[in-house]
Amino acid sequence: MLRSASAQIIRQVVRYRSTDASLILERSINRVQLLGRVGQDPVMRQVEGRNPVTIFSLATNEMWRSGEGEMSSPGDISQKTTWHRVSIFKPGLRDVAYQYVKKGSRILVEGKLDYGEYVDKNQVRRQATTIIADNIIFLSDNVRDRT
Repeated sequence: MLRSASAQIIRQVVRYRSTDASLILERSINRVQLLGRVGQDPVMRQVEGRNPVTIFSLATNEMWRSGEGEMSSPGDISQKTTWHRVSIFKPGLRDVAYQYVKKGSRILVEGKLDYGEYVDKNQVRRQATTIIADNIIFLSDNVRDRT
């Protein structure tokens, strides 16, 4: 299974040439997988004239053991939490996520990275990174329901 998936990816990365020598069509990959816990219940937003979108935040944690010679004692464990903004436009998935994703749920999100700009309420131009999800795998019940 893994070998065939690797072969498929390699085939997709291969360059495709058209009859016009100046035009080279090349495939690329923009793919991300995040495993973490939901930080807030999803909200669904709709801007007039556009499709609705479900939005929530997802926390991922990175942990490491500090080495010798640092200020901390050897073996201390450090942790960094990164928050990600997840947006879902896909109609069926958007509705399922809105209904079943809850704060504290452990989920796997698959999708692509999207970079954009917006102007905040103080008229300052800001940049935003968003995960555009095309698949969600539910891995556990809500953390508040665990005993």
